[in-house]
Amino acid sequence: MSGRRRPRTQQRAGRRWAGKPRTLRTRLVVASVVLIAVVCAVIGTVTTLALRSHLYEQLDAQVDDSGKRLSGPAKPGSGKDIDAADRITGFINGPARPGTVAAVVGADGDITWAAFAKDPEENGPYQGNIPVGLTKEQKAALARVPTTGMHTVDLPGLGEYRVQYVMGREGGTYYVALPTESVTTTINTLIIVEVSVTGAGLVAAAIAGSVLIGVATRPLRRVAATATRVSELPLHTGEVNLSERVPDSETDPHTEVGKVGAALNRMLDHVHGALHARQQSETRVRQFVADASHELRTPLASIRGYAELTRRGREQVGPDTRHALGRIESEAGRMTLLVEDLLLLARLDAGRPLQFEHTDLVPLVIDTISDARAAGQDHNWRLDLPDEPALVSADAARLQQVLVNLLGNARKHTPPGTTVTARVQRRDRWLCVEVEDNGQGIPAELLPHVFERFARGDSARSRATGSTGLGLAIVQAVATAHGGAVTVDSVPGRTVFTVHLPALPPEPQPGMSWQPDMSWQPHSQARHSLTTRARQGA
Repeated sequence: MSGRRRPRTQQRAGRRWAGKPRTLRTRLVVASVVLIAVVCAVIGTVTTLALRSHLYEQLDAQVDDSGKRLSGPAKPGSGKDIDAADRITGFINGPARPGTVAAVVGADGDITWAAFAKDPEENGPYQGNIPVGLTKEQKAALARVPTTGMHTVDLPGLGEYRVQYVMGREGGTYYVALPTESVTTTINTLIIVEVSVTGAGLVAAAIAGSVLIGVATRPLRRVAATATRVSELPLHTGEVNLSERVPDSETDPHTEVGKVGAALNRMLDHVHGALHARQQSETRVRQFVADASHELRTPLASIRGYAELTRRGREQVGPDTRHALGRIESEAGRMTLLVEDLLLLARLDAGRPLQFEHTDLVPLVIDTISDARAAGQDHNWRLDLPDEPALVSADAARLQQVLVNLLGNARKHTPPGTTVTARVQRRDRWLCVEVEDNGQGIPAELLPHVFERFARGDSARSRATGSTGLGLAIVQAVATAHGGAVTVDSVPGRTVFTVHLPALPPEPQPGMSWQPDMSWQPHSQARHSLTTRARQGA
């Protein structure tokens, strides 16, 4: 496992900070502030260590000087312990600074007498320091100090001291110590000043850096804004007016941002040319399909007419000829349907305006499912309709064609005995027309392509008659032309096609409701009659 590389996505995620990815401006500001903070930390640390070393050198020199004073020549008789104590007392009262600790070490290594110099200002108007004897704990801590070199020891109740072991010139050994409080106070003050100054400097650097980097990256944001506007354009279909360009002021080839802006403009020029060529090609194809479909309608009608006229004529024809004429009529009719579908799609692609008017989906669904029931009596047809009108602004003829295609699709591609339900529901601002069947469903590999033109599902859904493969494409085109959409959800045993249309609020006449309006009664009676017959299995 140790030799495997981490996935690329994990590597990218590892480079990101906690939370969402930061902008370039934020990363630059933070990086600058972190760099300044590191530099300030290094400078502050070096300065503090250098000052601490210097102050401790001065304190050690003072301890050494105090040791020399304490161990220097004294009056005769100083070799006795009492004289040594007198020496300590004289040293504390005399040259010792307040807080100095002095101790006499006996021949056995134990401290025989020790005292520290108390500031006389704390005990009245006495001249010189006042010697105060050390406690046993303080003597024990002092006795543990090695006899060589300079050492730091913490004396209980007195604080930290710098201690040196000295030998008297006339005999005797001593400990002399000075407090490190002055050094510690100076170092702490320096650290507080450095932290305060560094913090203020970092805040100022962050503000100044944010402003400066914001000004420096402003051209880049303009380029990004142009790219964002282009990405929001509907480039996949229709005539595209790709007029967005990076301003000339942001295309200076001598700057990095200018190079990006100029490259983006060149790319947009190429894309615009490609889209224009694609639109021209699509326009020519649509025009050709529309013209061809229109021109084919007349000869197809003539073929069907002559075939029927010949078949019904007075002249006797053989059975083979009669069969051939019937096939000619059948295929001509099938080709006529194909031509009509192609012509409709071409007109919808060209943006031909529809005849919009207030349309109630309820009677439209009732009429359409009545026709479907008559054409497919081996299926079970059901209705699920609301009590109130379902008003939309639509082309009623085109919506009826949508419903005919959906119901015909359910009838042709499901076996006899299948139940097909037409349903109208309101969902927020949409009115949804659903056509549901409990057939075998649509194969998963075909489901994403059912609305494509000439999509065929023959191998998966059995059918009695052929189809053009344009029915669902027309459904999608009509729904889109109405500002809506069509979706499909299919699993074995349940397939639902849903047409979403923008809903209109009901507009009842003043002082009247929808139910008493006699104009709705025929539709209500028809709906009740058809639903009742469907439930009874008529």
